Amino acid sequence: MGQYRTHVFVCTTGETCPTQGDVEGFVKYLRGEVARAGLKDDVRINKAGCFSQCGHGPMLVVYPDDVWYAGVQEADLKDLFESHVRDGKPVERLRYRPGVQGANKKKDAK
Repeated sequence: MGQYRTHVFVCTTGETCPTQGDVEGFVKYLRGEVARAGLKDDVRINKAGCFSQCGHGPMLVVYPDDVWYAGVQEADLKDLFESHVRDGKPVERLRYRPGVQGANKKKDAK
């Protein structure tokens, strides 16, 4: 196991994720929840570069579980934190399963 039990990456760059939600606010909210829950030694929240899944965002990835989330909005963050980050149970309604590996940019995404 790595240094952290759970490591969350939030796409904060690229052409679409930052335009589809307040991704900087997502990072701030999740870091605040980690601190309030006393999980700073166990959970790390990081800003990340583009995941090459443009048009499916905002996107988050949780490791070591290798769970990708798409279309995340501010209203989803409490559930994501409590269910997956804190309790280890992925939020299936937001889970991203593209069907093919690698870049999966929507044709109409910039």
